[in-house]
Amino acid sequence: MFSSVLIANRGEIALRVARTARRMGMRVIAVYSEADAEAPFVAFADEAYCIGPAPARESYLVTERILDVAKQSGAECLHPGYGFLSENAEFAEACAAAGVVFVGPPPSAVRAMGLKDAAKSLVEKAGVPVVPGYHGANQDGAFLKAEADGIGYPVLIKAVAGGGGKGMRRVDKAADFDEALASCQREARNSFGNAHVLIEKYVLAPRHVEVQIFGDQHGNVIHFFERDCSMQRRHQKVIEEAPAPGMSAETRAAFGKAAVEAGKAVGYFGAGTVEFIADGSKGLRPDGFYFMEMNTRLQVEHPVTEAITGFDLVELQFRVAAGEKLPVVQGDLSISGHAVEARLYAEEPERGFLPSTGQLHALQLAGGEGIRIDSGVIEGGEVTPFYDPMIAKVIAHGANRDEALDRLRDALLGSIVAGPKTNTRFLTALLDHPDFRAGKLDTGLIDRNLEALGAVPPALDMQAVAAGALALVAEEKARVDAAAMARSGWATDPWNDADGFAKAPGRAGSVRVMAEGEEITLALDAAGEEAYGGEEVADREFTLVTAGEDVYVLDRGRQTRLTLIDALDVSFDDHGGDAGGNVKSPMHGKLVALFVSEGDVVEKGQRVAIVEAMKMEHPVLAPRAGTVENIAFEAGSQLGEGVRIMAIAEAAA
Repeated sequence: MFSSVLIANRGEIALRVARTARRMGMRVIAVYSEADAEAPFVAFADEAYCIGPAPARESYLVTERILDVAKQSGAECLHPGYGFLSENAEFAEACAAAGVVFVGPPPSAVRAMGLKDAAKSLVEKAGVPVVPGYHGANQDGAFLKAEADGIGYPVLIKAVAGGGGKGMRRVDKAADFDEALASCQREARNSFGNAHVLIEKYVLAPRHVEVQIFGDQHGNVIHFFERDCSMQRRHQKVIEEAPAPGMSAETRAAFGKAAVEAGKAVGYFGAGTVEFIADGSKGLRPDGFYFMEMNTRLQVEHPVTEAITGFDLVELQFRVAAGEKLPVVQGDLSISGHAVEARLYAEEPERGFLPSTGQLHALQLAGGEGIRIDSGVIEGGEVTPFYDPMIAKVIAHGANRDEALDRLRDALLGSIVAGPKTNTRFLTALLDHPDFRAGKLDTGLIDRNLEALGAVPPALDMQAVAAGALALVAEEKARVDAAAMARSGWATDPWNDADGFAKAPGRAGSVRVMAEGEEITLALDAAGEEAYGGEEVADREFTLVTAGEDVYVLDRGRQTRLTLIDALDVSFDDHGGDAGGNVKSPMHGKLVALFVSEGDVVEKGQRVAIVEAMKMEHPVLAPRAGTVENIAFEAGSQLGEGVRIMAIAEAAA
């Protein structure tokens, strides 16, 4: 077995790999970007080396810097995690040339399965069913549109080098094809350096089922059963579970056989995932599924497979890479219970799932029986705009599906996160959705039920605002009292005039706060025990987290942020409002496209730009009709959250 490992990744997967490596007696070596200098995975490692600035292309994607660290540290092997360079055949070959064992499949398998078009052709020859479509080399836009027209809409445009939901567009009618193709190619080029795409028939009511395979260097390939990953939004997985609901033993055998055959077709060893699509409207059948692609690495959702099989897949990766035989054959494996995983993200489902960055003022992730937490951040740390905004993977295991779902829901609702907003309420609403609970799954379930799942702008929670206002006033009174005592040497009441924030507790009056960008004035009762405007707060329990001049009011996954406003401050715009037609960046990110020029006339809601963050494109819309003026940035510029990109002058009456 290896004595040392360099982990060429970051965040929760770096920590997860490091823990297994240390348990196996290895010296753990980390690489990190400047943005990750204080990250938990860096602190956990025995040695850690900075490899460059925050952008991944200048650090985690620079082969030479990583291999320099491997040489300097004397690492015996290198684990790539998932993402970044994990499926890069040239990187795997460079590791071998540098005398470092790559903990993954052979470069030939990575290369064979790395491009979706070539992979489909390869497995089709091995007898694995594939989705009808065009997988050829011709990338002419008119030709691809003609192919899509011939296949029949809806179709799916997919980057051949894609993954993680990037570089994919569903097209429902011919008129939308050209714009979707351009957007898909642009995203693919930015994310993978390869704009090549394929076209395939979009399967209605699709179920996304993937099979975990494992091979060794002695020719053995087996599978560790399936995972259902149908709960997706924009082709990105939200909740994963194992085994797949509604999977019969006969159908499971058919999926497993096809996955193993795909692995054998490329001489596979190590951990891999073969992804299939099935028509969910007809249920899972032995003859009703198609090969989509193969991921030649560990998957984000691998913990659910570990939960139902009892195997540490990372340990198996190390053992196979060291030349050992797999310790089991197919007949030794069985399924124990049910497991489900939710990806707790720093994002705002209510605002189109925009990433939410910033400092984690509070982070307490609930455990409990059957609960596993994989996280790469800690309280006081920061969710940056440079990487995936995952806070944690929360995994629940139970004797059956209902027990696992209940445990996951309780763990999510019992967790406390303050600072960046999260998708907690969205996740728990999905776990409670009757179709999901009944196992009636397909990849469109989320998009069909966004409003029911709470992914729409909510009304301001006035009870939370009232509770937060009381806390802010009490804190300010305590601060002023303390300052007055320090100056005078004895207690005094500085709240007699109304030139401060408000009348203090103990006086009737009012308080002004900025709550989620909205200015609110609330009354204080004579006892100072309630802030209201028709809102009573006594019947609800909130968690309050104070950070600087702000208070975060938390209630079962929902967060309301408040700031006390000075009574003399009359500026609304200074507190996050918009006094005009300013077009602002919704997040930290890169301005990848501008669709207007100064002087152009636009309609309200018209797309004027695209900002890319966390490798996803987010459209920026005109807030009103009018004329474009004062464009402040060029395409390619890095933007801060809330920075003005341009203005829309109001149309003349």
